This record gives sequence, structure tokens and C-alpha cells, in this order.
Amino acid sequence: MRRATAPDRARPRLTRLGPSLGCVLAALPLAAPLLLSGPAQAQAPRGGAPAAVAAPAQVNSIVAVVNGDVVTAGEVAGRARLFALNAGMGPAPDVVQRLRPQVTRLLVDERLRMQEVQRRGIPVPDEDVAEAVKEIESRNGLPPGGLVGQLRASGIPPRALFDQIRNQIGWSRLVRAQLGQQAQIAPEEIAEFVAAHKARTGQPEYLVSEIFIPVDDPGAEPEVRRFVEDVVGQLRRGVPFPAAATQFSQSQTALQGGDMGWVRGEEFDPGVASILERMPPGAIANPQRVPGGFQIVALRQKRETGRELATMVTLRQAFLGFTSPLDPQNPTQQQIQALERARGLQGQSCQAVEAAARGSSRPADPGGPLPLEQMQPPQLRSIVAGLQVNRASQPLVTPDGILVLAVCSRETRNLAEMTPEQARVQILRDRIELASRQLQRDLRRRAQIDMRS
Repeated sequence: MRRATAPDRARPRLTRLGPSLGCVLAALPLAAPLLLSGPAQAQAPRGGAPAAVAAPAQVNSIVAVVNGDVVTAGEVAGRARLFALNAGMGPAPDVVQRLRPQVTRLLVDERLRMQEVQRRGIPVPDEDVAEAVKEIESRNGLPPGGLVGQLRASGIPPRALFDQIRNQIGWSRLVRAQLGQQAQIAPEEIAEFVAAHKARTGQPEYLVSEIFIPVDDPGAEPEVRRFVEDVVGQLRRGVPFPAAATQFSQSQTALQGGDMGWVRGEEFDPGVASILERMPPGAIANPQRVPGGFQIVALRQKRETGRELATMVTLRQAFLGFTSPLDPQNPTQQQIQALERARGLQGQSCQAVEAAARGSSRPADPGGPLPLEQMQPPQLRSIVAGLQVNRASQPLVTPDGILVLAVCSRETRNLAEMTPEQARVQILRDRIELASRQLQRDLRRRAQIDMRS
């Protein structure tokens, strides 16, 4: 950036905002904690080089035949690289090879599911898959086509992702159709569920994520056990739990990255419940053998049933991005204009902040209501706590732009209180999960599966 000339010395410096919070947070990218939702963004493989491409003979070799449909080595390698990339492991050959047995089994199960979806005439048009891809790109700040570009740059055929998405959509629709009238939850069932929850006030509850890997063939149990132990090792080394759950879990919670929500100990196998009682928040348990397979659980939080008061806030944010790196001692004209515009928003309403955010790279609504006590980093929590409702904050300077926040509502709420809608969702979720596992077992039992070496 050019050296200041004499007239420049009169220009405002972005670090000289007096005792404002923008000065304290000049080096802190505040917008990130407000925008992190959904799965981790795919990353380029370590070293920046695309993954090695297998020889045609290897790609076309058959690893399994499922009711006459083949699963090729190329499909297995593509899905393994997709998981490795999504988990931040880097699609190295040794990683792909280690994942090969379980990925093969996963693709066999997916073939069974998709065959059943097609047999029952449940449509999954390309438009639905494209919409899901668009949503993934939006959640991760990627431009249209950015996700496909990342996959191709990493040597992963986009079809590996498209097939997985299509299968998830189709299976979810199939299971819901399978439920029929059971998908309609009667008001008395909801009332009974809410009353039972209230009667448990004071008992422990756990916020849990899970990965469920079934064991349909007793002879394959040692292989499945080795795989789940390897998954736990990778999770403890930093692989995101939602990434592993989305790729490998055979539970319906896989669609939410393994999130089970708040659950009670008695909802688990006794062995898992006993471990949850002793686990500290943030821990990942060793794989546990449960009816039907292995379960990996991660404990995120603990609380008492019916007791969790929190301050819930809804926010609006306007992010005014910089077009060049910030030199706080010598800001550009564009950066000065962004600061002046942000100063003009100070004290304005939520509506004004939302209007100023139009066209920004970051959404005006970061999602919510959000629990104030859980906001990170602590500086952000302190800022939001000190704002008056419907009055925008002072400009908060970050390295790549200026942020203005406004609290639109603030209320104290008991997060542990069960609402009728939450009860309906949980009852339906449990029924869908049971139906999914039963149908998958039936398909496996009736199938003709020829596993090749």
C-alpha cells in the first residue's frame, strides 16, 4: 500500500475509534461465529495437489454385485476420497485404502436402498439434488459451482456426492411413506409425551451426537469393529463428527450430522447409558456393541430435564467488506467510506441494518434466536449483551471489513421446556428411525449380494 502523502495525514485511521469496541476487536473476525452452521467446508487436499487417479482397470473392477447391480472400485475410491476431503484428512492413498472395506459396505447398503426407492416409484429428480448442492454451497460460502470445482480439483468425481445426496433424499421419502398413518401424531400422544417430560424435571439429560454402524453379518463383525475403532481414533484426532456421521452412520440422524438432540439415558442401550453418565462434555466414547451394530456417541452438553434458563436474542448484521487488505495506519478511500457508512448505522434500527446488508457476502440474519450464554468468542458475547434492543452497535472493525450488529429481541427462556411441536418432532423422529432400521435389515436379508475381492 502506498505511503501517505501530506493530504492523507488528515484521513481517519481505522484503529482510532476512541474507546470503541471496534478498536479492541480490530484483529478479530467477528462474523465467523455468527455464520458457522452446517457441515464443515470441503478443503483442498494437503499440499494442494489433486489426488492420484487410479488406472482404468482398477476403476472398472467389480467389488460387489447387489441384486445384479455392480459396485466398482472407482465408486469406492471416489466415496472414500469424498469422506477424507470433507473430514479434512486429505485423500491420500493410505487413507482411501483404510476406508475401503467400510465404504464398500456402505455403497452396498445404498444400492439396496436406491433399488427399493426405484421399485416403489419414488421420484428423486435432478432438480432436488441440485437444490441440495446449492444449499451446501450457500452454507459454506461457496459460489454456484464452487463445490463441484473443489471436488474435481481433488480428483473426486462429482457423481460421488450426487449419488449420496440422491440416495439420502429418496430413502427419507421412502421411510416416511412406509410409516403411512403412523406419521400423523395424535394430539393425545403429544400431550402424553409433554406430560412425561415434565414429570422427569430435575433428572439428567444429554445432548448427544451418534454414529451407528450396523452388523448384519456376524462373520463381518471383526472387520466392522476395526473400522469403528479407526473412526473413533480419527474423531479424537480432529475429524469433524458431523462429517463422519454424514458419510458413514446408518441412522437417520446422519442427515443432521449425527445430532440426536437432548436425550435421556434410558433411551440408550444400558452400556451406552452408563458411559454417558460418566463422560465429560466434549468427550467421544469408545464404540459400543448395541443390538444391531456398533454405536459411537459424543457428549456435547449435560443439563437437568426442564431446567435451562437462557437469554435468547435475535440479531441482524451488516458486513461492509474491504476490497483490499487493511492497513490500520493508512486505510484506503474505500475502507474509509465503509467506516463512514457503518458510523451512519450506529443507533439505527434492525430494519436499517438489514437494509444495509443487502448485497453483502454475509446474511443479514445469522439465524436464531441464539442463546447469548453460548456465543463465542467471549468478546462477541460481551458486545451483544451490552446492546440495547433495536439500536445498532458501533462499527466493529475486522481485518476484512466492518461489522454492525443490532439486537432485535431479547427474552429469557427455559430451553429445557418441552413444547408440543418439539414433542411431535421427537416422536416422529423415533418412528422414522425404527422404520428405517427395520426396512434396511429386511432388504439385506432378502438381497443377493456377491462380494468380490
